[in-house]
Amino acid sequence: MLEQLLQYDKELFLFLNGLGTETWDAFWMFMTTTRNSAPLYLLLLYLSYRNFGWKGTGIILISIALLITCTDQLSNFFKYGIGRLRPCHEPEVSSTMRLVKSYCGGQFGYFSAHAANSFGPAIFFTVMFRNKVKYISWVLLLWACVVAYSRIYIGVHYPLDVVTGALVGSLFGWLWAKLAIFAFQKTGV
Repeated sequence: MLEQLLQYDKELFLFLNGLGTETWDAFWMFMTTTRNSAPLYLLLLYLSYRNFGWKGTGIILISIALLITCTDQLSNFFKYGIGRLRPCHEPEVSSTMRLVKSYCGGQFGYFSAHAANSFGPAIFFTVMFRNKVKYISWVLLLWACVVAYSRIYIGVHYPLDVVTGALVGSLFGWLWAKLAIFAFQKTGV
C-alpha cells in the first residue's frame, strides 16, 4: 500500500511539475526564495506592533523564532530519518522532470521545510490576528500555498513532501500561537 501511495505521489509530481513553462519559471523561483518574503514579514511585524505593542511584538518575535526553529529542525530530522530522495535525485524521475533551479538541494526531501516554514507563520498570525486584521488569514494562506506549490514546480519536492510540511507547519503554528496567547495573559499584554 505504501509503495502504491509513493507511486501515485511520483505520478502527481510529474504531472504538476510538467505543467510548468519557461514563461512562469522566474515567478516560481521568486516565490520559492525565502528572502523575497521579507516585505510580508515586515508588514506582519508592523501589524504586531500596532495590535499588541512592544511587549506583545517581543513575545511574537520569540514565538516565531522558536516556531521556525522547531519546524525547520523537525524537517531535517525527518529528511535524514526517512531518507526519501528528492525527485531531482531519483534517477527514475529526474530523467523526465523539469528542474528549474540550477541545483537540486540536499539528497533527501521528506518533508518540505519551505512548506512547514510558510504554513507555520501563516497559521500563527491567522490565530493571533483573528478578528483584528480583516482578510489577513486569506492573504497568509494563499501566500503559504504558493510557496509550498513552488517546491513542486521547481522540481525539488514531491506533493506528499509538501502536504506533510504544510500539516506539520500548521500544527506548530497553531501550537505556538496558543503559547503566545498564554504568554500575553501572563505578562498582561
